[in-house]
Amino acid sequence: MKLRTSILLGCAALFTATSCTTTPAKKSWSEQVIENARAQIGLEIDTIEASGKCLNPVTLNSKGGVYYCGPADWRSGFFPGSVWYLYELTGDQTLLPLAQKYTEAISEAQYLTWHHDIGFIINCSFGNGLRINQKPEYKDVMIQAAKSLCTRFREKPQVIQSWDVKGNSWQSQRGWECPVIIDNMMNLELLFEATKLSGDSTFYNVAVAHADRTLQEHFRPDGSCYHVIDYSIEDGTVRHRQTAQGYADESAWARGQAWAIYGYTVCFRETKDRKYLDQALKTFEFMKNHKNMPADLVPYWDLDAPNIPNEPRDASSASVIASALYEICTYPVENPQSYKEYADKIMESLATADYTAPLGENGRFLLMHSVGSIPHNSEIDVPLNYADYYYLEALKRKIDLEK
Repeated sequence: MKLRTSILLGCAALFTATSCTTTPAKKSWSEQVIENARAQIGLEIDTIEASGKCLNPVTLNSKGGVYYCGPADWRSGFFPGSVWYLYELTGDQTLLPLAQKYTEAISEAQYLTWHHDIGFIINCSFGNGLRINQKPEYKDVMIQAAKSLCTRFREKPQVIQSWDVKGNSWQSQRGWECPVIIDNMMNLELLFEATKLSGDSTFYNVAVAHADRTLQEHFRPDGSCYHVIDYSIEDGTVRHRQTAQGYADESAWARGQAWAIYGYTVCFRETKDRKYLDQALKTFEFMKNHKNMPADLVPYWDLDAPNIPNEPRDASSASVIASALYEICTYPVENPQSYKEYADKIMESLATADYTAPLGENGRFLLMHSVGSIPHNSEIDVPLNYADYYYLEALKRKIDLEK
């Protein structure tokens, strides 16, 4: 009996020693990023759930607290969309009812007709929800939202008007009639989806008309784009080429370039018209080769801002570009791997401590150092929910490519 006990104790000691010296499998880069995202967004979810309300986090307010928005805010779809992506990335079933709840909380936005960003709002939330969970009622919301967006289509210029211009608004003070911003390219995906869901080609035709006129008027010979083109409602001619959020009318506002790259990539996907992909590539090459593009590939808020390198960076622009490039590398382009490699470098930069916030800090947003609008002294060097959204989308696309 003593001998048997000694053997058992020896085996136990050997097992313990072996267990203590076995090195746990190192987590991959993607696993670490996903784990951090789940933890950080989880803290925000805990805050929302404890409030008893469907709060919708956007950024930090002037006092350093989290600013929450209502359904009509153009950014209201990004947090629900981020929860959908986090659900996909983690497989955590507890996130599914939360993604649904946060999405359905902004359903009234489907009826918005007073601004153009209903595509951002509904496609990022309900669009992802429909793609992932196939709730049939989400289809109706998508189609209604597309109808609402199409009320802003202006026949003479053949564009979707971005902002209403009336009263004492800063838009009216600029003397604009029918301003169209490059951001509007991001709202076209909703229209393409609505045609597929409804069989009604009206949505598709409006999207193509807008994309074509924007292609004609928004771009400079070097591939960069203007922020705002103002059209005449009466005859459709161009009245002004200006900026609202960039440094100057002729400067390269970074997020505007990112919207162009992403928006025309979507247009190529949905139409297979090569001119759209060519424009996305040309604008990307402009950004890639710009003398003021930083080594870490996270752009300054405007590549022509006067105090570079002492200008704020814009992580949101980097996230949008990375996501677009992961899609571009799946298309018939020369050296497709180079686009993925560029996107990988962006993502590696964003995942460092230079841009990824410590757990529990930064208002519980993932990324630091984004810029809303410096000319309006608004949201300068703060987290923004759309930076997080496109970062998670890019992460999902990266993982899918590497499977």
